[in-house]
Amino acid sequence: MFLIVIIFVHGAGIRIINRRFSKSWIRMTRTTPHWRLNLLLALTIASLVILHFAETLIWAIPIYERGVIPSMRDSYYYVLESYTTLGEGNIALPDRWRLLGPIIAISGLFTFGWTASILVSIMTEFGRLDRARAKGSDDENLSDNSDPDLR
Repeated sequence: MFLIVIIFVHGAGIRIINRRFSKSWIRMTRTTPHWRLNLLLALTIASLVILHFAETLIWAIPIYERGVIPSMRDSYYYVLESYTTLGEGNIALPDRWRLLGPIIAISGLFTFGWTASILVSIMTEFGRLDRARAKGSDDENLSDNSDPDLR
């Protein structure tokens, strides 16, 4: 059940972050200062990181509330280790809950993969901008596929 919640939260979060990036990106031109572009990239990446921290918190709270792990700090630590598939922690779940770790890891693998695909898309836009700047293109609209190298 929580796996589905995490996937839904991630999907909604990714859509919000991507929409915000797109609205900002359409205002960028080849003359936009580098600091502004870097700030947009930093804010987008920070938003993605915050989304992942929120998702791990969604896992940690019920584990703590159900008493599976008696400390919220330890619960969050366990979830972070499982979510990132590190899994080398010294916190062990009771036997009847031990399948929870791999399920949390599946959610982490899935959401990190989804995040990576968004970052590839975003970095493609930055690459398009860098090519336009290098060519000295007069095309001010960088959000479309007007670059002949991309057709």
